[in-house]
Amino acid sequence: MYMRQIVRQHGVPVSIVSDRDTRFTSHFWKSLQESLGTKLKFSSAYHPQTDGQSERTIQTLEDMLRACTLDFRGAWDDHLHLVEFSYNNSYHDSIKMAPFEALYGRKCRSPVCWTDVGERQLLGPELVTQTVDIIKAIRSHLQAGQDRQKMWADKHQRILEFQPGEHVFLKISPTKGTIRFGTRGKLSPRYIGPFDILEKVGNVSYRLALPPALEGVHNVFHVSQLRRYVPDTSHILDHSEITIGPTLRIEQRPVGILDRRDKILRNRVIPLVRVAWSRDSPGDSTWEKEEDMRRQYPYLFP
Repeated sequence: MYMRQIVRQHGVPVSIVSDRDTRFTSHFWKSLQESLGTKLKFSSAYHPQTDGQSERTIQTLEDMLRACTLDFRGAWDDHLHLVEFSYNNSYHDSIKMAPFEALYGRKCRSPVCWTDVGERQLLGPELVTQTVDIIKAIRSHLQAGQDRQKMWADKHQRILEFQPGEHVFLKISPTKGTIRFGTRGKLSPRYIGPFDILEKVGNVSYRLALPPALEGVHNVFHVSQLRRYVPDTSHILDHSEITIGPTLRIEQRPVGILDRRDKILRNRVIPLVRVAWSRDSPGDSTWEKEEDMRRQYPYLFP
């Protein structure tokens, strides 16, 4: 699909920015891009802001798909090609034109506005001149957009500097239903550590000395994921009982079903089960939908 959809239509990329998903760090993918002369640029662990452009584009596409499902109901997938066309033919503030206009030199005709796009043909030096002008305009607009976005982002940034040998706490993401240190959900610990800083990587990332329990986690983190450790024995968190997955999320593991009941609504009945979680006391169990638990943890229902 990569060769059919990307290389065939746009050529071989100079570089690709991606996260550290196993599909992008696999030996096959690295070997393919090396043979094509494409440089792979991986983001720091758990910092999607590295590729903010893609993250923002995904949000826009999600909104378009949501509108498509509301308008076309069950047949929404039959209109995906129109959603793609609408996105590529619409005005983008960063480049001050539509992607089709940047790619082909003009917007594509559509039933909405047939007269917006002329049929004038450009030949010879005129075509070259207009193409060069468009490229210059795009570069200027992109730079202006980046400067504007950076200005707003910098207002909410704190300048943090660490030195090798210092200790920091590492931010994690507690998962719903998991209890640690006597609290649940939003009140669960947000940081584990402290960990030693081994070295600074680039301008805003650091390499940490992680314990063997986190050997599957990439050990380079953006500074926004770290908090300075102030030496004080009363503030040290014992993270020996925290179960951390490779995505830096506290994993919830149900160990059994304690009870059942039905939640009666106006027009239907929802079966619920009382779930006991690993290393949690029975008093800290939770009520969950039986349908969801059967789908996610079928081994609990012999």
